[in-house]
Amino acid sequence: MNIELATLGGGCFWCLEAAFKLLDGVLTVTSGYSGGTVDHPAYQQICDGDTGHAEVVQVTFDPAIIDYRTLLTAFFTIHDPTTLNRQGHDVGSQYRSVIFTHSPQQASVAQALIAALVADRTWSDPIVTAVLPAPTFWSAEDYHQNYFSQNPGQPYCQAVVAPKVIKLRQIFSARLKTR
Repeated sequence: MNIELATLGGGCFWCLEAAFKLLDGVLTVTSGYSGGTVDHPAYQQICDGDTGHAEVVQVTFDPAIIDYRTLLTAFFTIHDPTTLNRQGHDVGSQYRSVIFTHSPQQASVAQALIAALVADRTWSDPIVTAVLPAPTFWSAEDYHQNYFSQNPGQPYCQAVVAPKVIKLRQIFSARLKTR
């Protein structure tokens, strides 16, 4: 089996993790941090905004089932790529929109999709999503993994995560896992 990685930041990693786990062909989704200057960062350091890390998910996927462009299309569906260093009420560089690519091919696919979204005028504001080579990925603390599935009644999960999961389920209904 040919396995690939996608590392994506689009606000709170709980939202991205919960949504991507639903897609057929996605094998694992790990919440973590990338793009900063501190090795083995801790959540509190990330929240302080001093390390330069973004909250990201690292998605392991089977490109024979779901291709990279489809993953990125889902990514652009569940977050706002036009807000610099924020997603809704979550503000700070740790919430930036970023695609960390693992190959020149991924970078090319990401740039082409962004160009298509701009040409289609999908958003009225400019897309600010950065496309950068993947730096070191640091796994987030255990309590961040599977957060939405373990805390569905938590107010943030109900107000922020659940609507993104619902949106992905609706738009990508034909691409969802059946098990």
